[in-house]
Amino acid sequence: MKHMTNNTKIQPLLDNVLIEPAEEETKSPGGIYLPENAKEKPTIGEVLAVGPGKLDENGKIIKLSVKVGDKVYYKKWGGNEIKIAGVELLLVEEKDVLAIIK
Repeated sequence: MKHMTNNTKIQPLLDNVLIEPAEEETKSPGGIYLPENAKEKPTIGEVLAVGPGKLDENGKIIKLSVKVGDKVYYKKWGGNEIKIAGVELLLVEEKDVLAIIK
């Protein structure tokens, strides 16, 4: 799997977060190699870029809790999958990011 840094300068808007999903496991815990259709969709990834934040009711920007470089858990079926320079990425709203892994 190719890895990406945000060299293409994608800037998410509002409270959107650009995530590179972690590599999927190719082997089960018992050592059996998994076919493509048996692999789980990843829910952990690295934040590559973040938007400026969400607007509150007064028009002030509320900054995001996540930052570039954070390793995060995100909702399994949240966001939009995009492919850039051969790398599969995910663009999600911050509300779909569940936790920062420390």
